[in-house]
Amino acid sequence: MSVVLTLAKREWSSLFFAPVAYAVIGLFGMGCGLVFLANFVPGQEASLRGVFDAIVWLLVFLVPSIGMKFISEEISGGTIERLMTLPVSEGQVVLGKWLAGMGFVAVLLATLLLPIGILEVVAEPDYGPIVSGGVGLLLVGGLFVAVALFASATTGSQVVAYMAAVFVNCGLTFVLFFVPQTQWARSLDPAVQATLQYGNVNRQFADFAKGLIDLRHFVYFLTGTALFLFGAVKLLESRRWR
Repeated sequence: MSVVLTLAKREWSSLFFAPVAYAVIGLFGMGCGLVFLANFVPGQEASLRGVFDAIVWLLVFLVPSIGMKFISEEISGGTIERLMTLPVSEGQVVLGKWLAGMGFVAVLLATLLLPIGILEVVAEPDYGPIVSGGVGLLLVGGLFVAVALFASATTGSQVVAYMAAVFVNCGLTFVLFFVPQTQWARSLDPAVQATLQYGNVNRQFADFAKGLIDLRHFVYFLTGTALFLFGAVKLLESRRWR
């Protein structure tokens, strides 16, 4: 485990040497601020639910921008071969990079302390939905980091990795959010409709934003994250034997 933490610390530190990290933090903070102001209406419930829902959409595009480099940079820079000769397993490499990505997601979500502080000053917020919403956002971020890692392991181009990760994220959010509402989807077998709805990240996150904890949502996010991390490990393993 110490090897994984060492790799995670190295990767997490390297993220902040790139200007893109600060650009992502700035865009995230600005987006959250605008949504908060739009939802902050005197006399209404002191809640961050609208902000949480918007953050899911923001993470679709922002997480791949920091995850696209994790393995693509190693491939394009020629350091992947040296990495594969070190006494570390592919699983340790992937897990270390994923933890680094989660650390960055945690930094992004820490910016929510400002709107939470504002609510505390001007109102009496219900911390149940705020805490559960934060947990849900970490799970969403974990899934998107895993997707970015998998995409990054497929190519040496960071641009291609970014586009591939965004494509998958859009499939899990935009596509599976709107398709089940179409007339075509309503004509499908009820089991197929339920599967389409279950696969949507937004629907899985919705209960967290309401303050509801359901084990099925944890299973969805943890299984999806594990699946993409497993795929990234297998891609790295295939490079070792080339």
